Parts: sequence; C-alpha cells; structure tokens
Amino acid sequence: MGQLIVGISGVKLTPEEKQVLVHPLIAGVILFSRNYQDKLQLADLNASILALRKNAPLSVYVDQEGGRVQRFREGFTALPALGDLTSTQEAQRYASIMASELKAVGVDYSFAPIVDLDRGSRVIGKRAFSASPEHVIAYATAYIQGMDAMGMSPILKHFPGHGTAIHDTHVAIATDQRAFEEILATDLMPFQHFIAAGVFGIMISHVIYPAVDALPASISRFWIQSILRERFRFQGKIFSDDLGMKAIQVWGSPLALVQRVFAAGTDYALLCNEWSHVLDVIRGV
Repeated sequence: MGQLIVGISGVKLTPEEKQVLVHPLIAGVILFSRNYQDKLQLADLNASILALRKNAPLSVYVDQEGGRVQRFREGFTALPALGDLTSTQEAQRYASIMASELKAVGVDYSFAPIVDLDRGSRVIGKRAFSASPEHVIAYATAYIQGMDAMGMSPILKHFPGHGTAIHDTHVAIATDQRAFEEILATDLMPFQHFIAAGVFGIMISHVIYPAVDALPASISRFWIQSILRERFRFQGKIFSDDLGMKAIQVWGSPLALVQRVFAAGTDYALLCNEWSHVLDVIRGV
C-alpha cells in the first residue's frame, strides 16, 4: 500500500493535526499560501512537522513553480513562469534559487518542473516551458541541474501530459482525444527522456485519454503499470495529483479514490485541502 501526502489548515499545527500526522499511512505534508506568514514562521512550522516522528520523518512539499503558481511570495524571489524563461542558463539559475530558498526553510520538495507541452490547455499555458518537446527537454534539463545543485530532487508533472487537454482538472473533467501513438511522439518524449536519466519522481494527471483508456490516468493501471513502470521502466516514486480535484471526485469517495490510486500502482496519494477527507481515509484504512 502507498502513503498519503496531506494539507494542513494554517500557519502552525493544530493539536489534532499533530495527533494525525504521526499515523504511518501519512508520508508528508504539502503546504500552500494559507500556511505561510513569513520565513521565520515557515521554518518553525516545518521544524515542528519534522519533529513529530524520529523514525521515518515526514517530508514537506510545495508547488513553487513560478509565475502564477508560487505559494510563498513575500520574502522569496519572484520566480518567472517557465514559459517566460529565455535561456537554459536562466532556467538553471531560477531553479537553483527556488530550491535553495525552500531548503533554507525546511521544505524538501517542490513539485517541479512541469514538462507538459503548452498546446492549448487552460490550466497549463505558460506553466510549461514550450509547445516543443525538444525545447522542454533542453530547458527542463537545465532546470533540474539547478535543483540538483541545491540538493532538491525533481518531481515531473503531469504524466502522460496535460498540455493538450483544454479543461482544468481542478474544476472540470478534462479529456484528450488523441491516439496513443500521437501522445507517445509528443507529450511523452520529455518523460521518457528524464526517466532514462533516472528522475526521482513523477506526478500523474487526472486527464482522461479515451482513445487509450476510459479511466483518468491517475487511476489507470494501463498508464501507470503498463506504460510508466513496464514500457518506460520507471523506477522512481509516483505521486497522484490532488484527489480533491473535481475531475477525479466523480470516480469515488476520498477513501475509494485513495484505494484506486494505490491499486493502480501509485506510491503517494495527495489530499491537499479537505482535512475531513484525511480523517475519512485514516479511519477507513
């Protein structure tokens, strides 16, 4: 069975959160703007999370991509969107800044970089480096080098590619009607490249690719087992996208969704915003 990465309510842990976070089903905490007041508070929060467990300590995650997706702003460098970067040198420099600033306050991982292609998705757009797989590979290589230099492992997203699915999975069901061969020749190129290079982690999208499988990728054994694990031989960690998103909620209760993503082969299931969902899953398991 996999483990959970969960969101918390505010700028410090509540007594109930402290009690629940020691449960062995939970592997980490994902932070948002609601959890940030200033750098000193953030460092204290992360130290309190780390102190909860001496054995198998919790990891701390955040989405600190840059552009419109940057959870910590005041006191942190304003990071450009990936699509606004003008050189691989710039990509490496901003990635090293991002990673060093997060590491300094006790954050272990940013879910970055995005290696989707900018091909019409309302939610991706400039969050992606480019519409070109080759361009994405070149810039993401430099970005990952910047992260690696600061001791932060990359987590690519959103496999097998969210850039062509128009709708935002946060608020709607999103589909990509293309055949597998077309996805393989485009969106999957960056993932294959970095899997061959030994990338640490990959996040799975909630997009449905009906010409390939009727299920969203995040609960699809075809995408996770047959393609990612077996065909591409990925040996790293697999993360679901947030199971509170509208695109996946129609497929079951929080407990059922956690069970489904684990059954499909995911290592870590994200429950980002509803604490009641975390409690439901803990009780259910």
